[in-house]
Amino acid sequence: MQEYIVEMEHINKTFPGVKALDDVSFNLKSGEVHALLGENGAGKSTLMKVLSGVYTADSGEIKIFGDTVTELTPKKAQQLGVAIIHQELNLCPHLSVAENIFLGREITKMGILSSKEMSKEAKCILDKLNIDISPDEIVGNLPVSKQQLVEIAKALSTNSRILIMDEPTSALSEKEIDDLFKIIRKLKGEGCGIIYISHRLEELQHIVDRVTIMRDGRYITTMNYAETTLQEIISNMVGREIKQKFPRVNVKRGGKIFEVKNLNAGRLVRNINFELYEGEILGIAGLMGAGRTETTRAIFGAEPKESGEIILDGKSVTINKPIDAINAGIVLVPEDRKRDGLCTKLSVRENIALPNLDFLSKSCGIVDENEEKAIANKMVKDLKIKLPDIDVVTDSLSGGNQQKVVVSKWLARNSRVVIFDEPTRGIDVAAKVEIYNLMNDLKKQGIGVIFVSSEMPEILGMSDRILVMCNGRITGELDIEHATQNMIMEYATKFEK
Repeated sequence: MQEYIVEMEHINKTFPGVKALDDVSFNLKSGEVHALLGENGAGKSTLMKVLSGVYTADSGEIKIFGDTVTELTPKKAQQLGVAIIHQELNLCPHLSVAENIFLGREITKMGILSSKEMSKEAKCILDKLNIDISPDEIVGNLPVSKQQLVEIAKALSTNSRILIMDEPTSALSEKEIDDLFKIIRKLKGEGCGIIYISHRLEELQHIVDRVTIMRDGRYITTMNYAETTLQEIISNMVGREIKQKFPRVNVKRGGKIFEVKNLNAGRLVRNINFELYEGEILGIAGLMGAGRTETTRAIFGAEPKESGEIILDGKSVTINKPIDAINAGIVLVPEDRKRDGLCTKLSVRENIALPNLDFLSKSCGIVDENEEKAIANKMVKDLKIKLPDIDVVTDSLSGGNQQKVVVSKWLARNSRVVIFDEPTRGIDVAAKVEIYNLMNDLKKQGIGVIFVSSEMPEILGMSDRILVMCNGRITGELDIEHATQNMIMEYATKFEK
């Protein structure tokens, strides 16, 4: 039997102004889970896109099952047994689950599309993976967590022997992650080789055999997971020791700046009441489907409200759409950055400028380009966004740097209340610390921060006060001095009887 089912040697790839891969080598064995780790922008996703045929390497050699392959395309890679689950979902939102699973491999009878047969086959695949989703459901109607599971089912439906998972758990609940790990162990036992990319380093202990680390587009080291430590992995990833994972700062709490009263919006926003103070980070915890994202979107005007009052600096404000919230000084960093936070085909400069055209435009309506560039450059410097220049297309950035662009456009407005919905989803350990420090900076300026996260250590590490939601209601409020994971879970499962 061939020891390695994937061998990548001396791979190089350059984009305009950026050397994304610099003499990188990587291999994968049959029946192993091999973690590929590194900070955002390290080159992990680029390397995997080369393996899956999305990008063509400038130089280097690729062997799959012992045979050298050239002119690799996505279709050819799929035929060779390679499947990739991308970090950013690659689904057609207007199609059904079944249609997405069989996209490009549609089942036909006498040249006519057989929706019934595809639905039946898709249900078998979903049932095999223990995924409780109707094959006839429109993908765009599903929450991000369910869309992630559809992406996994789509990749596994091709019976691939080489499976690349790029941040597969970033939007999954604890139970869904456990179910995924069961699937991974089953595939591993069947001889499938799995390349696993994740920034949730605590996950690795459950499934990983080997670890390869990249940094700044270069190969750093490969280790057996059982023979290393988490601190060694982090040090190799960032090139330095990160001493404080959650750098929370103590700031004297100021006066009340924001209040939500009796907010109702659909099934998952029911009679929401809370207050926010100057220089405070208010964490909102809860399980998937608790209504946290729906609450933030209702406050921001992205979802229609049935009733309720929003008060800023002691005055009631009317928010019927996002522009009302933006003008009032209430902004949202959304959960799905690509769908709701960015225009990915525009440059970083243009993305930062878009919501700020009101003060970047002169009296005649022409944008002041010098001011636009100055603000973009300042934001890039302040947030340490890695890019060749501010005119690079946003879609070419890593996930972590895209997230920073979303944050930067709101910081340019000097907003009063900043709502972060899962701001560290899919970004590396060092980029997370930078986001935390950014939240601390806002806190020091007296800005109110609302922070939604599914990761309890993160909520406990950065919040000053915690609200817990369950089934559309606030079921508990905890001071950080007394909060524990057990207490959060108790409130997060406090369903109405």
